[in-house]
Amino acid sequence: GCPGVLAVLGLEAAAPGECELTRLLQDKLQYEMRLQYMKHYFPIDYTVQVQYEEVLRPSNITRLRNGTVSEAALRYLWFHVSSQAVLRIREVLPEKHPSWKYTQELCQLFDALSEEYSKYRQTDVEAVVADLVKLIHSAGAESRSKAVRPKALLDNCLKVMRMLYGVPCELGIR
Repeated sequence: GCPGVLAVLGLEAAAPGECELTRLLQDKLQYEMRLQYMKHYFPIDYTVQVQYEEVLRPSNITRLRNGTVSEAALRYLWFHVSSQAVLRIREVLPEKHPSWKYTQELCQLFDALSEEYSKYRQTDVEAVVADLVKLIHSAGAESRSKAVRPKALLDNCLKVMRMLYGVPCELGIR
């Protein structure tokens, strides 16, 4: 068969568009903003329900890297988990909530990123990642089984983003 799209794109390189968008995300995910919008504007100890697969921490990435999952596939996984996390947070917010506009802006950045990832096909990423992404999008609400604080979801999003894009996109760790 023909080589996959990603083989042609150079699997390990992040596209310029990805880099630009992750820089914008990094600005939006500054500590002060995460603290204000995801903690102070929520009730104390507030959590959102997510699926286990929707929690992606640096340790998960390290484990997958050791399992020889490509960087491109890891970024694809990060994108799906993180955009889903933002949707989960948005689901609980009424439009008048002070954090609504902030999550809306994050959503827009992920929508723009989805353009970058639309060229990935399921066949281009390792089965372990393809399966995780399927799980994230397939399960109904009843399988959500983890209560996570909104800020923790975005903390993970940022930490993992820095692990995956820091070098290829030269994200200065501010």
